[in-house]
Amino acid sequence: MLRFTKMTGILAAGVLALMWAVPAQAQASRTWISGVGDDVNPCSRTAPCKTFAGAISKTAAGGEIDCLDPAGYGAVTVTKSITLDCGGGMGGQVGSILASGSNGITVFAGGTDKVKVRNMTINGFNGLGISGIRFNTGQSLIVEHVGIFGFGAVGNSPAVAGAGIDFDPQVAGSRLFTRDVEVQNNLASGIMVHPVSGVAGTALINNTAMMNNAVGITVNDGGVVTVVNSQMSGNNKGALAQVTTVALTLNLDGDTISSNGVFGLQTAGAGATVTLSNNGIYNNTTNGINAGAGTTVNSFGNNRMGTNAGNANAGTITTLSPALQ
Repeated sequence: MLRFTKMTGILAAGVLALMWAVPAQAQASRTWISGVGDDVNPCSRTAPCKTFAGAISKTAAGGEIDCLDPAGYGAVTVTKSITLDCGGGMGGQVGSILASGSNGITVFAGGTDKVKVRNMTINGFNGLGISGIRFNTGQSLIVEHVGIFGFGAVGNSPAVAGAGIDFDPQVAGSRLFTRDVEVQNNLASGIMVHPVSGVAGTALINNTAMMNNAVGITVNDGGVVTVVNSQMSGNNKGALAQVTTVALTLNLDGDTISSNGVFGLQTAGAGATVTLSNNGIYNNTTNGINAGAGTTVNSFGNNRMGTNAGNANAGTITTLSPALQ
């Protein structure tokens, strides 16, 4: 009888251990957050968490965190494949992140991890935030239906001003995609593509409005960036392609570059190459195009320019044939 009692006790202890261990390790493929939630909750639809940071540890890699209402959900660091989705898109009732003195979303993910950010606003509180989204490592970052504004404080590493989207890949092959995005009122760049030295990062910027920033988009060292069907207007500079050490390529296709305070497009540093096709470059205060020494600007001859204060071209401007190159 004593032996049976001991065995029963051991089994019962094992069962209890499993009961405690399984919930601690379980992660859901979809979790939920709400302004009236609590991060001690399991992040289910009926018992949501309160912040992205509270939900991300309870969400499986490759899973999704969804917002239930238009509350503020706090800054978050992403270390795995995940989707952050706050619902109705710009103009609808969307969730938000308010980041003062920090990045809104920081991505330090694995080499095969894919991160998607959708349907939210990210607010840097009048320039006190560093970057709305800062990407360091991961396979890809997709940003869709997102409004980002009010960033640009100094504080990133390297110590440079932040950006609305700060794409700084630290390993080769990382990719950025944006679609239906607005980046506005940022003290530095609306979008910054700045791979670390010797790393090539690629970006496709599609249907994105970069307005009233210091620079609409900056490509700096080693980036290969294509901007299509987008607007760079009301900035100090519309687009800046600058090389310090590693050659870069910027392609502008079907874009409007207008009413910028100094230059529509500026190139600087040997090895900066920009190709223009079917763009409208209008009403830029100093130059429509300011091509620096050692840079190359290729035009397919189908671009439209008007009411700029001329161009300043120490670099090479070449008109390409309409045929495929």
